[in-house]
This record gives sequence, structure tokens and C-alpha cells, in this order.
Amino acid sequence: MKKLTIVAAALAALASAGIAVAHGIDGAQSVAAVNATFSATPAAGSSNTHTCTTSTGKTIASTKATYTGTATGSSDLTGPVTIAAQSTINTTDNVGVVNGTLRVGKTEAHFTAVYDHGAIAGTASGHGATPHVQLLGNVSAGFTTTGGFASGKIGGGTSGGSAVELSSGGCAPSKPSHDSTEAEGTVTAVTSTSITVAGLTCTVPAALGATIATRFPVGTRVQIKCSVSGGTNTLVSIKPNGKH
Repeated sequence: MKKLTIVAAALAALASAGIAVAHGIDGAQSVAAVNATFSATPAAGSSNTHTCTTSTGKTIASTKATYTGTATGSSDLTGPVTIAAQSTINTTDNVGVVNGTLRVGKTEAHFTAVYDHGAIAGTASGHGATPHVQLLGNVSAGFTTTGGFASGKIGGGTSGGSAVELSSGGCAPSKPSHDSTEAEGTVTAVTSTSITVAGLTCTVPAALGATIATRFPVGTRVQIKCSVSGGTNTLVSIKPNGKH
């Protein structure tokens, strides 16, 4: 997955923010302002999210989901709305990008928007319900991957937004470190779940609990080795030590 680097900046999605227009594609014989408001929530079972951590410690969440709801406004933008969206969000800094396809009846538009602290702003382009009519406009909404799109606008005073920069690079799930610790001396405490030797306490795996407590009671001299993962010491080997 590509690394996502976010840079905040001002963005005017179109020269005149908050306007959506529809016009004939053959010679642009007519131009008309259109607008709509919309909202859409996640369709059941449609969401799929993957996360990773960048080399700089930023958590990136990529989500694909389908959102459904209603749109109200100009005739081509009124009715049930379906949005197939993919979001890539730096959840550490709460910025990212959201893009996808918005459909209202026979009207369909592809949009790309910048996400900034719970809101998106960008542009959409596609076609209206009437043949040979092109749609171009600003899009904005409140957005979360779990809640969907709220107070959305196509044209009609759509807000401007931020800007982001995407750069290539590595981004992979973080890997826990695996170190080891060792101790040699007398068992000072032992149960079916832990053992302490020379001040080192290690968790005893469940499969070895009864055996460890029976074979190595308090006072037995041993050598132990433990694996350290996520701050937890887990016993990996133990053997008697006859030194006095």
C-alpha cells in the first residue's frame, strides 16, 4: 500500500465555489445551475477497511464501502442516492482523500474530495439523467467511514476545502519486536501461570503450567529463557542447573 503524506493547504475546488452546472456537450448550447442536498449511510455488510502504519508512525486506514440515502434538489439530482466510495485517511492527523461514484436515478458523477477532520470538499463530474447532458460541480459533506455522508451538498453553496499531497513509499502493518531474556538462579516463586528466577518473572504457557510447577518447585536452581513480545515475558525454555 502506498504511503500517504498529508499537507494542509487551501483549495478552491472550482473558480466559483459552490456551483454545479449542467450543459450540453455538443457546443455547450445551454448552461444551467443545479444543486442538491444529500445524506447517505453505510449499506449493511458493504464496508471493508485495512490499516497500516507508515515509517513515521502515522496510521493509515483505507476503506471501501457503499452508502445509501436520499438526495433532494434539481430534477436530475432528486431521489434515492447510492455512493460507492473509497477513503484513504491518515487517522493520526485526521486528514485524507475520499473518491468514488455518486448515483441519483440515472444521474451519475465521479467525485474526488479532500477529507479534513470530519468533512470533505472536492469536485464531481459526470452526466445527468437527460441524454448528452454533462454535470460538473462542487461537492461537500460531513463524512466518517462508519457514519457516512451528512449534510452533503452538490453546488448550492458548497464549501471549499483543504489539499493533500500523496507520495509513494512503503507502508506496512507494524511488526512487534521479539527479544529474549535469560536468568540463572534459584526459583523464588512458581505457579501454573508464572515463574520467577533471579528477579525475572516470565509467563508460563498454559500447556506447561502443571508440569513447571511440579518439576521446578521453589528453591530449585534453574536456567530459564523467555521471549519478550509486546512487553510480556513468556517462558520458552527451562532446565535444571546443578551449580551451588
